[in-house]
Amino acid sequence: MLVNPQAPGAESQFEEAQTAARTLSQEIVAVKASSETDLDAAFAILSHVGAQALLVAADPFFNSRREQLIALATRYMIPAIYEFREFPLAGGLMSYGTSLARAYHQVGVYTARILKGENPANLPVVQPTMFEMVINLKTANALGLTVPPALLATADEVIE
Repeated sequence: MLVNPQAPGAESQFEEAQTAARTLSQEIVAVKASSETDLDAAFAILSHVGAQALLVAADPFFNSRREQLIALATRYMIPAIYEFREFPLAGGLMSYGTSLARAYHQVGVYTARILKGENPANLPVVQPTMFEMVINLKTANALGLTVPPALLATADEVIE
């Protein structure tokens, strides 16, 4: 799992991933990166330890380095899953997470309510209730992976 040690939620994300990995009898290793050069080193480590897959933690820094992450995963032939659909749209393998478009829409709704005079403290906390899975079959083929039909059937979008 690629984590940014400077991100506030990095430790809890890793702990949750570890818990999930244990239930599947899998081992998970944290590789840390908080700069461009750290990303290069992290992928070299992943390759050295023979990582079979990569979970990229939710982090604005990683989102801003989307192209670099996808290029490194491709170069090292490491299947990776990301937080947002924008990753597989740009050539990453797959994503599972909330929709940035829906989140930005909600920001707009709340901004309008505040500008119309509502007190921000009175607005309810909204959490995502919809998650989407996007799979890029071109990338899967380039990595030599066969995506199970059951997984394809549950995907919200399949890029061919």
